[in-house]
Amino acid sequence: MLIDGMQPSPLVGIYNCLCDERRLRIVHLLAQSPLCVCHLQDILGLSQVAASKQLAYLRQHGLVESRRHEQWMIYSLPAERPRELDWQLRCLQDCLPTHPVFRDDLRKLKARQSDCCWVAETVGVVPPAPVRTTKTKHRFQ
Repeated sequence: MLIDGMQPSPLVGIYNCLCDERRLRIVHLLAQSPLCVCHLQDILGLSQVAASKQLAYLRQHGLVESRRHEQWMIYSLPAERPRELDWQLRCLQDCLPTHPVFRDDLRKLKARQSDCCWVAETVGVVPPAPVRTTKTKHRFQ
């Protein structure tokens, strides 16, 4: 709903994306490091179809980027992203580690770190740094 003809805030679009627990868990994991869809499946206990569906939704809304490396699809947070997303990522870093499901996700990621570290090295992506913003028009409108 628009108020007085105003464009919706990117924050509203971000909340719409993150209101699903599976998508919230994916973004939380990708805030740690780029990951292959197979790693996300394994950590989250999702089928390939379910993981891909959630990742496609996030990609369509600009919250993740994807690239193919041989037979693998690699997902990461966008290098240039709205400041509103960075605000939410900071909140996630503070709030979610105390929640058992998200804490367990991080534990599983750490246990698979040796299996996952090739992703960032192979695609030349460094883990996302906070507070990178862009002034371009966002997809949340």
